[in-house]
Amino acid sequence: MSENNQYVWYASYGSNLNKDRFLCYIKGGSPAGSTRVETGCKDSSLPIAESSFTINYPLYFAKEAAGWQTQGVAFIGLNHKKDTVTYSKKYLITIEQFLDVVQQENSGDFFKIDLNEVKKTGSKIFRDSSWYGNIIYLGEDNGYPIFTFTAPWNQAEVEITKPSHNYLATIIKGLKTMYTNEEIYLYLQNKPGVKDFYSTDELMTVISARES
Repeated sequence: MSENNQYVWYASYGSNLNKDRFLCYIKGGSPAGSTRVETGCKDSSLPIAESSFTINYPLYFAKEAAGWQTQGVAFIGLNHKKDTVTYSKKYLITIEQFLDVVQQENSGDFFKIDLNEVKKTGSKIFRDSSWYGNIIYLGEDNGYPIFTFTAPWNQAEVEITKPSHNYLATIIKGLKTMYTNEEIYLYLQNKPGVKDFYSTDELMTVISARES
């Protein structure tokens, strides 16, 4: 990417669907419901645009995140499927901010990544031991490339785990800016980590809970 094309879309599908939570990665601070404190980006400018987006990779919940009640967090699988829809919100931020966000999602570890290479190959694993050590290119919108990140492993290689109420509520708050409660329920009910872990009543309770 040229120096003139200094912005990229970051497509979020987990807790960063919630803009307030995502801005903790930009400005620093602790998101509601989490015990983790983010350092923020070197450039704390707000995103210059945002919009809904769909990702054709399957959503699932796995691992045990200390900052989210030691329960599951969101990942997307590595197999592109045209008939698979993962709801997303994308933010137009600078390349530097995107790389800072990726670094924060990877325990602050330093890394080097060439996003032009990611565009050419479709994805790039830069940390095979990190939960979010895999950057994926998702196309372009208005001349800007769209990227997200996920785990370097396949879904079948990891144990599915239940996300906490706080984590799921954070995702749901972001989804509510784009979808109805019924649409959110239909979307989440069969996702690995929610299916077989959340009853209908429990999931509806989290979806319909009033925001404080």
